[in-house]
Amino acid sequence: MNKPDSFSSFQAFYPYYLQEHKNRTCRRLHVVGSLLVLTILLYAVVFGNWPLLWFIPVVGYGFAWVGHFFFEHNKPATFKHPIYSLMGDWVMLKDVLTGKLRW
Repeated sequence: MNKPDSFSSFQAFYPYYLQEHKNRTCRRLHVVGSLLVLTILLYAVVFGNWPLLWFIPVVGYGFAWVGHFFFEHNKPATFKHPIYSLMGDWVMLKDVLTGKLRW
């Protein structure tokens, strides 16, 4: 596995991302946060309630960071790899929803 500071692609990063999300409660909090982000986004668009969009990073990162700090006991990958980490959140959500990854 690559060192946490050296990734040449998202494909190389994702196994590391999954390694940092071994704790089921942490993964569950990521899934809940991501689904809430989608819910807020949909609600804001449908009802034109644009100020709600300010809550997206709070909800998304809030659930994820609680998972990391209190259950996984590691630092979120967002701190060193923000783009790949954001991509990882959505790929992990897809993997959970399609049954490829246990949650």
